[in-house]
Amino acid sequence: MTTRQSVDKLLQQCEDSIRFAKDQLAEGQKQEHYNESEYVKAQQGLENAYKELEEFSHSANAQQRDQLYRMRLQVQNLQNEMILEDR
Repeated sequence: MTTRQSVDKLLQQCEDSIRFAKDQLAEGQKQEHYNESEYVKAQQGLENAYKELEEFSHSANAQQRDQLYRMRLQVQNLQNEMILEDR
């Protein structure tokens, strides 16, 4: 069973990754990937967050699984945006 504290900590880390990725996406749109290493770092952070969310969901209760699923959708949507912008 996943503890509430560990789920809250993971969700906070995911929100931080999302915030950083959104900043990098906005910068990339303005500067056409002037700082590509940070853009890639943001994409990697989102991928790591996605994997952790997936792992946590296996041992979470129903309410936690729902929270993790919603966060996973946010992460996945942002990943898709960044991939499309990268083209």
